[in-house]
Amino acid sequence: MVKQKVNKKRRDLINLVLVFTIIVLINFISSFVFHRFDLTQEKRYTLSPVTKQLLTKLDDVVYFKIYLEGDFPAGFVRLRNETKEMLDEFRAYSHNIEYEFINPTANKDKKQQDALFKQLYEKGIQPTNLESNEENGVKQQYIFPGAVVSYRGKELPVQLLKTQKGTPPEQQLNGSVEALEYELSNVIRKLKVSLKPKIAFIEGHHELDSTHTKDISTSLEEYYRIDRISINGNVRSLMDTLNRDTMLIPKYKAIIIAKPDSSFSEKDKFLIDQFIMYGGKVLWVIDPVLTPVDSLKRNGYTLALPNPLNLEDMLFKYGVRINSNLLLDLNCARIPVNKAMAGSQPRFQLEPWFFYPLIGPAETDKHPIVKNLDLIEFQFVSGMDTIASKGIRKTILLHSSKYTRLASTPTRVSLAMVNMRPDERQFRNSFQPVAILLEGAFESNYKDRISSAIKNSKQIGFKETGRQTKMIVISDGDVIRNEFQRGQLVPLGYDMYMQQMFGNKNFILNCVNYLCDDSGLISVRAREITLRLLDKKKIKNEEMKWRVINTVLPIALVILFGLGRFYLRKKKYSS
Repeated sequence: MVKQKVNKKRRDLINLVLVFTIIVLINFISSFVFHRFDLTQEKRYTLSPVTKQLLTKLDDVVYFKIYLEGDFPAGFVRLRNETKEMLDEFRAYSHNIEYEFINPTANKDKKQQDALFKQLYEKGIQPTNLESNEENGVKQQYIFPGAVVSYRGKELPVQLLKTQKGTPPEQQLNGSVEALEYELSNVIRKLKVSLKPKIAFIEGHHELDSTHTKDISTSLEEYYRIDRISINGNVRSLMDTLNRDTMLIPKYKAIIIAKPDSSFSEKDKFLIDQFIMYGGKVLWVIDPVLTPVDSLKRNGYTLALPNPLNLEDMLFKYGVRINSNLLLDLNCARIPVNKAMAGSQPRFQLEPWFFYPLIGPAETDKHPIVKNLDLIEFQFVSGMDTIASKGIRKTILLHSSKYTRLASTPTRVSLAMVNMRPDERQFRNSFQPVAILLEGAFESNYKDRISSAIKNSKQIGFKETGRQTKMIVISDGDVIRNEFQRGQLVPLGYDMYMQQMFGNKNFILNCVNYLCDDSGLISVRAREITLRLLDKKKIKNEEMKWRVINTVLPIALVILFGLGRFYLRKKKYSS
């Protein structure tokens, strides 16, 4: 008996030592092999390879000050928690990630609180104003759902709440959570980059000047160095030689052609074509129809005419045809119209203006350029068609609504049209593309069209078939244009009449970033997290049933388990 006890003790001791040894061994191995397990269905806690690479290359501290602390509604609490969890994921891959959560309303001194609010607003964090009913009246609460991120003396803001007009708050919150990895990674990338790539606005064809592209240029300067260049037939305007060799490389990561209104020469077209063949990217922001707005405001009517730019053959060759028409859409912006009788004091009223469609991504659009974007305001936009092009992948980024009508040019545009009641039966040209992404190896527009002297010139270095590249074609030049009022810049996408901010700036930024993004970071914007909302109607109808199940059933199960155990013990020991 004593011997058995000794053997049992020895066996237990051996098992303890074995377990302890295995635990130490596992910990030792895990210090060399790093892995994290994500058991969620949509892999919400799995960072993209691009983000992991960015984090592992950090050589100094990135410090996040997140202003999402305080007594918030449930939705903002979730955004705060998701942000913390995402930053904790970042810290798992880099010890240089540090953060703190700050309550901007913690200081009860009204002066100091207002000073902080102003400081955050000036840094670029947009506040959200919430109103709630209380016994003493309506309570207003300002929430700053954003962060200020610093790295090596540089500082940038990041907006964590992504608003979308016309979408429920739950979906806006879910879109914000989906965008967290991209937004946080993107701000790190902007802070970390030392040598920014170069992009250029093309001039020389009456494109938008620096004044009317100032707002988008300022935003793009966070990522790129920006030039404004005239091609003027200069062979080296867009291309450069590598180490004084004859090997040609594009000077710019991408070029932007913003609302030209005069014809391109064949020389300029040829140089743009070869820029594309060598891998250059292009954002075409083009008006195929010329609609003088000044004449419309002055006379109450104008004539919309085709705008011949001599680019039609190029775009057709690459896979797109911009049609010489105007879209009228029932989902549109509003403009002020004088409703007063003649001779009386003016009385302006906002009325729908079908020539200014408000276009946003459909719920099925998952492309990172347009995912979770707000509505975008277009002005006198035209429809497009895709053309069969071998090896070119075409993606329609944006299209008009179901209720669209086409007006062929030339056509008369009159302000009196706002007084006409629209007939939905006339708006049957549904879902007209207005922004198309083209990707692949394009064939030159000048293949089999040039002389052998140009074709064989080493200085020109003509290529018939290009390298893999991308371009985006948008059939409205005003989508990139900012206004000026009384000498003050009006932000791109802000409608002065409706006093609303639309998504034009983010759309153009996403377009350029997608074209220039070699790392693939923007693909993280396509990340999806399933929104599992409770059925409120079902909750209301079955409230009592589920209360009974959740309160009575657990107690009943415990009682049954106790009775069963009591019966078994009684049966065992009574025999």
